Amino acid sequence: MADAQKAVLGPLVGAVDQGTSSTRFLIFNPQTASVLSYHQIQIKQEFPKEGWVEQDPKEILQSVYDCIEKTCEKLGQQSIDVSNIKAIGVTNQRETTVVWDKLTGDPLYNAVVWLDLRTQSTVENLSKSISVSNNFVKAKTGLPISTYFSAVKLHWLISNVRKVQKAIEDNRALFGTIDSWLIWNMTGGINGGVHCTDVSNASRTMLFNIHSLQWDEELCKFFGIPMSILPRIRSSSEIYGLMKTGALKGVPISGCLGDQSAALVGQLCLQDGQAKNTYGTGCFLLCNTGQKCVTSEHGLLTTVAYKLGREEPVYYALEGSVAIAGAVVTWLKDNLQIIKASKEIEKLAEEVGTSYGCYFVPAFSGLYAPYWDPSARGIICGLTQFTNKSHIAFAALEAVCFQAREILDAMNSDCGIPLKHLQVDGGMTENKILMQLQADILCIPVMKPAMPETTALGAAMAAGAAEGVRVWSLDPKDLSFVQMEKFEPQIKPEESEIRYSTWKKAVMKSMSWVMTEASDPSIFGSLTLGFYVVSSMVILIGARYI
Repeated sequence: MADAQKAVLGPLVGAVDQGTSSTRFLIFNPQTASVLSYHQIQIKQEFPKEGWVEQDPKEILQSVYDCIEKTCEKLGQQSIDVSNIKAIGVTNQRETTVVWDKLTGDPLYNAVVWLDLRTQSTVENLSKSISVSNNFVKAKTGLPISTYFSAVKLHWLISNVRKVQKAIEDNRALFGTIDSWLIWNMTGGINGGVHCTDVSNASRTMLFNIHSLQWDEELCKFFGIPMSILPRIRSSSEIYGLMKTGALKGVPISGCLGDQSAALVGQLCLQDGQAKNTYGTGCFLLCNTGQKCVTSEHGLLTTVAYKLGREEPVYYALEGSVAIAGAVVTWLKDNLQIIKASKEIEKLAEEVGTSYGCYFVPAFSGLYAPYWDPSARGIICGLTQFTNKSHIAFAALEAVCFQAREILDAMNSDCGIPLKHLQVDGGMTENKILMQLQADILCIPVMKPAMPETTALGAAMAAGAAEGVRVWSLDPKDLSFVQMEKFEPQIKPEESEIRYSTWKKAVMKSMSWVMTEASDPSIFGSLTLGFYVVSSMVILIGARYI
């Protein structure tokens, strides 16, 4: 029976999907693009100061190893031999920054997560030093100077962490986004590990020239980054090295894509003009622009989508990035504690079916596209005595949809041809209330694939298609058609517009909320205020005894 099953299955491909909130390892059958086995482990986030977001690189790495071993055990329980696995792909949370010691293999600081805001003052100072008419950073990278990207996080680490400074002085430091950290360790670490990244991840560092496809000396000098610590640039689909430990020892690691690029590939958006929206911790709309770099006039990013082979052309994308999507549900669960599990928000929102005029702008990490305002902060407005937790839950889901509407409008303006439907993926798409709300707010159908693991699928496709592996064909005629669930708009466009315009009013109120240099929190931090308070106390005390 086992031998017959092996013969039917043929070669398999594994994919590491390392996200902000969890790590997964999945095994795919290239013939059907279906998942045979997987395992998932939640990842902790640390918030050492307001606006700071960190993770433990060692915990991330161990979670990958544990997921691989558990998934392989489950595969064995199905009488499928792990020797059928011919390649491994890696997809990862982008921009998150790690610096480690190449001689000991130890991280020199926690991973600084893409959501982190500690570099806001650095961003403002750097922005002032660039001429509006000659913004060489955006011209070379397609990105605005923002706390979001790796260069300013790395600049902070070099400026503030003595261990990082010393390792650079001693030529022991290596920098990487999460893909680089994982691949270096999985291919041997201190014993010959491969220090590399792919073009999609490199394009999110703000140090990479998206036209030359190389690290840029001028950018590195501007951000104060020594080029010696940077990983080697590779395509998204080639053999980087072999797995050096565990159940899959000897299997080539041959695919690498940032998570949003992986979802674009997994959704089969491989042609100019095709787009997808992923609902995870954040929300990310990508539109494939083919082999041409399209510059946005409406606050979107120009980024590298993928390069599926060393000799293959690079494909670009326009991207709209929203910092907080699924993270708002986590906030309701962990901070406000109005739900015990994330999936409960659907039932809570369904109880009322409306926000009753309550609007929620979850600008916990400022606003990303299309505003790029790091000083914005979250607000809930339109509250009345009637408002309850169900209305707030509904408003949180609406907020995700309104943010997607903003970036879709920007995308339509840049591309000139409005999307007729929106392909979606990510963990939040399991929420049917959310998907229906999204169709209503966009006024176009929302298409959700029956197989939800499109991010991991994209990484597996890149790995399986690599030269030297070739177990997955990317020829359009060979790609499996993906079954879709369709959500049609159920409200009138006029109602959608009214709700959307009210949301925009709320967004305006959230902007420019905080100053970079926080004032002294002490009540006597201001001389004038201190004098006023002391004078008032003297008058009150005097009045008591007159």
